[in-house]
Amino acid sequence: MTQPRFVEAIAISGRVLGGLFFYAPQNENMAPLIDAFRDGSWAQEWPEAAPFDASLIETFQTASDEPLSEAYQRLFVGPYALPAPPWGSVWLDKESVLFGDSTLALRQWMRENNIAFEAQQNEPEDHFGTLLMLSAWLKENGREEAWQQLLAWHLLPWSGRFLQTFIENADHPFYRALGQLTQQTLAFWQSELLIPVAEKKLYR
Repeated sequence: MTQPRFVEAIAISGRVLGGLFFYAPQNENMAPLIDAFRDGSWAQEWPEAAPFDASLIETFQTASDEPLSEAYQRLFVGPYALPAPPWGSVWLDKESVLFGDSTLALRQWMRENNIAFEAQQNEPEDHFGTLLMLSAWLKENGREEAWQQLLAWHLLPWSGRFLQTFIENADHPFYRALGQLTQQTLAFWQSELLIPVAEKKLYR
């Protein structure tokens, strides 16, 4: 893919969606994004090349009794079991553990491609939000082959099941809409792949 509008669409959507999955809503960098999704202005700024269902505009704006910060805590932090853990190895490894074999394979691939990872609080490299943001970075920097491999080998094999489970268990309109928008965005990304998505056994 060489057209600038597609590069921009993937870079913007990857950074935005990845950040919303990775960072808590009270993070100062996330506040403007969350405001934009809540007031509907994001729809005008969203890349034209990245299609989405217009009904999501209203879903993002739907009120909830649960504060967004508490929903994030429940979905991504705990202390109770997370309904849809955002790490690839939980879905790809038989024991459903963090830092499993799939994480080690991703880590090795990153080394081979000279991709540095700055861990935050011992965070595994295969966090869903991290991989979306890494995808954006690779596309922005013209790393097309690495972008193709990251999606086909390390993200798309498990992201569909993760997002389906995340949406079903979000129990908050904002995060349900976020999951649905990400589903639609990854479908667009996958349509641009030139290599097949790896078939991997899922354990959840």
